[in-house]
Amino acid sequence: MDARREGEANPMNNPTTAQRTSERELVVARTFDAPARLVFEAWTKPELFQRWWVPKGAPIVLVSCELDVRPGGRYRLEFALVGDDSQRMEFFGRYLEVVSPSRLVWTNEEGDGDGAITTVTFTETAGRTRVVVHDLYPTKAALDEAIASGSTEGMPAQLEQLAEFLATS
Repeated sequence: MDARREGEANPMNNPTTAQRTSERELVVARTFDAPARLVFEAWTKPELFQRWWVPKGAPIVLVSCELDVRPGGRYRLEFALVGDDSQRMEFFGRYLEVVSPSRLVWTNEEGDGDGAITTVTFTETAGRTRVVVHDLYPTKAALDEAIASGSTEGMPAQLEQLAEFLATS
């Protein structure tokens, strides 16, 4: 049982929502009990990002995290399967827009052809920050494939972990 008093920060009070808003767009949103500056830093500083990005229980570990967070800067995330360092996966792209602490836009270039464009907004109200992640896929088929493969399922768990990280930082 949670012994926190009503009104104290509790990451469980802010559920994550995820919905397909068009044939090509997936939107995930959550409010955090932290100022936008801190939430933005958790997305843009590698030493913080690594602490919450991989969902607990996922069969992967983040072995490399490079974030050059500036317009034109690149990012590269390298994952390995738990217990099998020989099998690696990379996710990479470049930042198109960086407006601290309110907006990030990046490309997702690891797939064949055009990848999704991710836009994350950070809107602070009374010390709480609403984060909205928009993934715009190049085609309906690309989003259908992402959903079918399960690659879109991790975001709610990731944002839950971010809430826990922010609550303890």
